[in-house]
Amino acid sequence: MSFLSKIKSIVSGSQKLQKPKKKGVKPQKDFGQQDKTIKETSKVESTKPISKKRDPKNAHRFLREPHISEKATFLTDQNKYVFKVFKKANKIQIKNAVAGLYGVKVKSVSIINEKSKSRKLRNISGYKPGYKKAIITLEKGHKIEILPH
Repeated sequence: MSFLSKIKSIVSGSQKLQKPKKKGVKPQKDFGQQDKTIKETSKVESTKPISKKRDPKNAHRFLREPHISEKATFLTDQNKYVFKVFKKANKIQIKNAVAGLYGVKVKSVSIINEKSKSRKLRNISGYKPGYKKAIITLEKGHKIEILPH
């Protein structure tokens, strides 16, 4: 049988191409011939969170620390909390990190980039590093305990 006639027979479906078997590899089943028992047993509930986005294990990648200042403590009366975040974090990542870590519903996120400032002490000049702040507004009825009373 020539090469072209093999291809024609495979395309028409009369002959299937067989691959050489490798050691330790199980043959794959056709997707159309799966057992119904396998489908029924695969519906086992898992204890893992549904999405990795709101996983509290990922919160350290976006949130640095709560920003504690006089203005930030006044904002807690309006249900707003201030956090220092990493430079590359965006609003969606910050929202998911706070929701996953504290278990609250986030209404909105505002971001402020504080630029670095030059400082001088006697004859030595240097820079105060810049950082990124996020002001997080929570839904009514949700609170975060940042400072223990």
